[in-house]
Amino acid sequence: MSETELIRLKPRRIRMVCWSAAITLVVVFALVATSLSGPTGDGYGSFQRGDQIAMIGLGVFGALGFLMFTRPRVEADARGVRVRNVISSYELPWEVVRGIRFDRGAPWATLELHDDDLLPMIALQAADKELAVEGVRALRRLHQEHQARLAERAIGR
Repeated sequence: MSETELIRLKPRRIRMVCWSAAITLVVVFALVATSLSGPTGDGYGSFQRGDQIAMIGLGVFGALGFLMFTRPRVEADARGVRVRNVISSYELPWEVVRGIRFDRGAPWATLELHDDDLLPMIALQAADKELAVEGVRALRRLHQEHQARLAERAIGR
């Protein structure tokens, strides 16, 4: 791998599931909205155009909530690794990373840091099988290359 090579990893299966669920949710809420007309169940009120628009809006907001789970990514290069999970993001130099773990039965890979913290990388999910394994291998190669460069500098002093 060269100094300028950039590894970009995104989950595949969860993205398909979330997009399908988001589209389905919007369609279902739109269908429900079209059925909202006339008096309410007890007869004291009636559904208006605003109620229909609000129902579609709820479907859109729910779909956006599903699409938040398509946000995770991992990017890495010779300098370090950038992890973006559903809510949080981290940019770490390789110096603080002890190793990359993908334990048996774990839902996703993790970065093991030198201060004994574990940082989840939700972009590398077990559901993606071989894609996730190749991603972990690529990250491990970059990490090992960085460790080798550090060792060469230490010997060269």
